[in-house]
Amino acid sequence: MPSVIREHIVCTPETCGGQPRIAGSRIPVKHVVIWHERIGQTPAQIVSEYPHLTLADIHAALAYYHDHREEINADIQAERREYEAMKESMPSLLREKREARRADAADDSIPS
Repeated sequence: MPSVIREHIVCTPETCGGQPRIAGSRIPVKHVVIWHERIGQTPAQIVSEYPHLTLADIHAALAYYHDHREEINADIQAERREYEAMKESMPSLLREKREARRADAADDSIPS
């Protein structure tokens, strides 16, 4: 890793599961990538939402991503698959309540 990026991006096993993150924070590089590449936020917008970060931090995270694109994209996809699997395996209490209310409303309707 070039020294400029190394000033801003660290990987430590005891923090964020060892994922590359912005030094001095718990913000993984993959989150910066998602905010920038997928949501469309500019580096300045990200800094305005996370004022403890600097533009140099954001640009270093994006540079790190471009140097390790396959690894980070694979991690994002794995996290997405894990999320989808958890969503499928756990019932949504909100959805169950909504469906119960709809069923109750259908039962209470006045016949024509």
